[in-house]
Amino acid sequence: MNTLQRIDRWGQTHHPKWIDVLRVLLGLFLIAKGVQFIGNIDQLNATIRQQPFLSVMSMWMGHYIIFAHLCGGILIAMGLLTRIAVLFNIPVLIGALIFIGSGTPLFNVHTELWICLLTLAGLLFVMVEGSGPLSVDRYMADHPEKAADTV
Repeated sequence: MNTLQRIDRWGQTHHPKWIDVLRVLLGLFLIAKGVQFIGNIDQLNATIRQQPFLSVMSMWMGHYIIFAHLCGGILIAMGLLTRIAVLFNIPVLIGALIFIGSGTPLFNVHTELWICLLTLAGLLFVMVEGSGPLSVDRYMADHPEKAADTV
């Protein structure tokens, strides 16, 4: 067993339950932001179009942001493929930091810089910690016979 596997095994056995509560809350927050962006899709696309290097991909990026927040939030909240869901959301949050700094009205009205930074820090924390004991990933790892029966 190499060092990374030992570290991961230690992290699984010493993972506090309150971290799972934070993971679920982070997932629910991302879902709420995805729903908010659905309501403001035209403004989101207009904001993306204001950036000259992004104007060609504005419709695609708007849909990617919504998809990453909704699907990633659901996966993070459930604890299923958590690290992959986090990887899809990190570029969105980095882009949000850039847009917040540009003073666009979409982000000034609804979010602040510190919320974006806390969400990004939460995503990075969940990336390192993983799903935890209260997750679908852990359930599937502990019950491989049930996972094989459903496939």
